[in-house]
Amino acid sequence: MSKQGAFGPLVSGRWLADYHEDEDLRIIDFRWYLDGRSGRSAYDAGHIPGAVFVDLDGGVTGQAPDSGRHPLPERAAFEREMRAAGVNRSGGVVVYDDMGGYSAGRLWWLLRYFGHDRVAVLDGGLQAWPGSLSAEPAVVTEGDFVARQLREAMRLDYDQVRGLPAGTVLLDARAPERYSGEVEPVDPVAGHIPGARSAYYRDNLNPDMGFLPSDELRRRFAALGVADGADVVSYCGSGVTACHNLLALEVAGLPGGRLYPGSWSDWCCRPDAPVASGKEA
Repeated sequence: MSKQGAFGPLVSGRWLADYHEDEDLRIIDFRWYLDGRSGRSAYDAGHIPGAVFVDLDGGVTGQAPDSGRHPLPERAAFEREMRAAGVNRSGGVVVYDDMGGYSAGRLWWLLRYFGHDRVAVLDGGLQAWPGSLSAEPAVVTEGDFVARQLREAMRLDYDQVRGLPAGTVLLDARAPERYSGEVEPVDPVAGHIPGARSAYYRDNLNPDMGFLPSDELRRRFAALGVADGADVVSYCGSGVTACHNLLALEVAGLPGGRLYPGSWSDWCCRPDAPVASGKEA
């Protein structure tokens, strides 16, 4: 067993400082910004020593048409990307960004979807790292990562979301003004999926961008209708911050939520899809 022991879904900056040089641990910088800023440029300016940059808009996102802005990758493509990042089949992975898990949660979800459970997100992101930063690109040996399985039960497509049974809790991770349809900076139609509840991902976090304690998260999700054993589906604009809510559910001890990967970017382009606007009833 790794000397790191069991870890996840979160690790602290202090934990990472203690273990970041372990040979069987890979640190991945997964910074990405909706406003078009370059995650690669942010990495080049300063990153955790030894961290490898992986581009969300690269091989970890698929090319399927009519599936939203960030389709799931093909199994072989994801395996290639993780091997190039130095990930090993039995090794641990810590993913971080600089926005409290805003984008890191997506790679956390993808690794689990492809059968790799030894993955955690750095709680508090880059700001929680207690050491100095490096501007030197990490050089890693190609890993032997294997995408063991596709856990199809973790995701839903458009038709499945249209047919969700009564009692399913559908969470929208976007900012409240996008949920209500007041603004829509990216997609061609504003609003939300009828019946969805506004569950802004940022409300999972403290002011310092670390996740709320598990008991506070449980209370947050209880107010949204999520209880033990509830059927929960999460979506956002394109399936990125939706993973933040799924990560927060894990931290709260409420696992089992599912992702709608196409999210609003898929839904709003369907001619038969109903659209709601305004605040939820």
